[in-house]
Amino acid sequence: MLATSFLVAAPVAQARITQIQILARGTAFGGHSFAGVGQYEFITGIASGEVDPKNPQNSLITDIQLAPKNAQGHVVYQHNFYILQPLDPSKGNHKMMYEPPNRGGKTYQTLNNTPTGTNDPQALTDPTVLDDSFLWTRGYITAWSGWENNLGPLTGLVATALLPIVGTDPNNPVTGPGYEYIVSPGATYTLTYPAASADQSKATLTHRVHLDDPPQVVPASAWVYANGTSPVDGSAIPNGAIKLSSGSFVANDIYEFSYTAKNPTVNGLGFAAIRDFNSFLRFSSHDDFGTPNPIRGHIDRIYTETSSQPARTLNDFVHLGFNEDESHRQVFDGMMQWIGAGDGINMNYRWSQTKRTNRNRQELLYLEGLYPFANVPTFDPISGTSDWRYRRCEETHTCPLATEFYSANEFWVKAGSLMSTDPTGRFDLPDHPLTRNYLLSSKQHGGAGNPTSKGLCQQFLNPLDSAPVQRALWTDLDEWSTGGIQPPASRVPLLRDHTLVPPNQSSVGFPSIPGVTYTGLKTTRYRFNMGPDFYNTFVPTINPPVFVPNYEDNPANGRIYPSFVPKTDSDGNDIAGIRLPELVVPLATYTGWGLRSGVWANDGCEASGQYIPFQSTKASRLTAGDPRPSVQERYPSFGDYRARVVNAVDNLVRERFLICDDTQDIVNRLLQAGITAGVPAPTAGENASAPDPVPACRGRMPPNHHYHLIYDPDAGQGSGKP
Repeated sequence: MLATSFLVAAPVAQARITQIQILARGTAFGGHSFAGVGQYEFITGIASGEVDPKNPQNSLITDIQLAPKNAQGHVVYQHNFYILQPLDPSKGNHKMMYEPPNRGGKTYQTLNNTPTGTNDPQALTDPTVLDDSFLWTRGYITAWSGWENNLGPLTGLVATALLPIVGTDPNNPVTGPGYEYIVSPGATYTLTYPAASADQSKATLTHRVHLDDPPQVVPASAWVYANGTSPVDGSAIPNGAIKLSSGSFVANDIYEFSYTAKNPTVNGLGFAAIRDFNSFLRFSSHDDFGTPNPIRGHIDRIYTETSSQPARTLNDFVHLGFNEDESHRQVFDGMMQWIGAGDGINMNYRWSQTKRTNRNRQELLYLEGLYPFANVPTFDPISGTSDWRYRRCEETHTCPLATEFYSANEFWVKAGSLMSTDPTGRFDLPDHPLTRNYLLSSKQHGGAGNPTSKGLCQQFLNPLDSAPVQRALWTDLDEWSTGGIQPPASRVPLLRDHTLVPPNQSSVGFPSIPGVTYTGLKTTRYRFNMGPDFYNTFVPTINPPVFVPNYEDNPANGRIYPSFVPKTDSDGNDIAGIRLPELVVPLATYTGWGLRSGVWANDGCEASGQYIPFQSTKASRLTAGDPRPSVQERYPSFGDYRARVVNAVDNLVRERFLICDDTQDIVNRLLQAGITAGVPAPTAGENASAPDPVPACRGRMPPNHHYHLIYDPDAGQGSGKP
């Protein structure tokens, strides 16, 4: 009996979450009950963890050896968490969706088909909304936890962590080169790390309007150091901000501030926080103080859901081996990686800033695009090394299945092609057997844009919606994990079939549309020079790297990893990838890239894409000089348009890129969009409505259930196989 008790206790000690404190627990969703699942409960709290810096699994965390340690020689951290689970675990599906939030905010709503903008999902009470949700109607546990430092108080709903400062002597702080990129308005800007002193001679503030304008030094008389404010407790941080002597920073102009900073934090501990919290939930019975694990025994599988920044976080998480816990068990079974593509996170090096992201105008000098970019082995001639993201987990047999799903924007403003080409840009890479790569063709970054607004861009924003495809790919991932059913083959543009090309207009094939500027602006991936020993120590002595205009494709700024973009059809819509019905039966051109308007004209419009409608009639097209056929030239009747829309949706279901739950709304929306755009109205003899459901879903749509058609090449008449 004694031996058995030690065996039970060992996982608790190894998981490295030493204590959980429950802050709130109660019935979620106002008591709403989901059919077949019942009610949910919510749990919020704070987790305390510690890691042994001598453990090889932790020693690769930059600066972990220099962090303060407790009596056991361990480094301590804390983070908050939020959990929703069925009140009756037997009615759940014993699977958990875990999301490491994006800058503290939950982004699961796109996948879940619930309203955005809340960090307190249990507060949703509308029964119609809840019964249309994707995850809770299927019995998923959903969980979130903090992993980024100092985003707010641990008692709040923003996901955050408290990570230690490097160094143990507050009178002799660690200092080094700090760098801030500023495009936000206001007279005061809070620094990521406080300045080591108020000596302005050791700092430089510059200003420019366009990306490639020469930076102009702002005189020291025009700015001063000021106190910052702690997001954790509101206390003052001396020299934690800079303030203009008069006026405000001009919104969307570019300011850069280089200075001597102090008190770097051990940001790489965020990887351990993700690993150890999920390991605790999955394997431990209680914490070191006897507090029970609130979902012990309720999880058979954990899948991650990410959007953008946390997808890049989990790219590095896997590459650094954190999907193996300290008891050498696999943490995540599957990962749904939306819009992370080939990049990592600004995290596991000194003076890193996790909230930053590179795009073709913003934050280009933060270390995000770091080799390796792909899941399969490649050789990097710039660094002279061979590596791949799945190298460590292959050695320990802890690799997750992964659905790498990204927008066309990642090819233009990042370097999405490096995920599927070698670092020299000469050949396509094979799939890793545990991963698939999917481009959502012509999609902008993130959610659907407002097609009636241009924002800061030259064209209307791209309204293509990733959500239905995300739900289908999540289902594919689950079927892959639980049933061994292989997901659809990867769909990305390729060098070998010439659907992946250089960004110049003739190669891309983008049409010359009146009023639309095409420059081919694309982010370049360099291997930064951040000091002579940086890639061994990950402690920069040069920060930021020295750059000179032009920023893009300039060999003077270092050796370049070639990257490419998707080729388009004659309408300007991407050829390769998962093509939504809006591209198969188009009413407009959609792009993953955009350009700014106003005084910043032709600089990149970052995450935004473009929506450029077709002319409605041939006469208006000829008057405008638009080379793209008009709506009425394409679709001679409503019946013709309707048949094409239904067929496009039906094909995506058969290809397993849509689930039946989503098809009817898509068809109805597109039929109305066609009439609005100029498709002839239905005649008396034409059916104006959509089939309910589309052919692939007929007889297969009980409420809140999903089906896929699985193609068996051996099936057929007389085979006896369905």
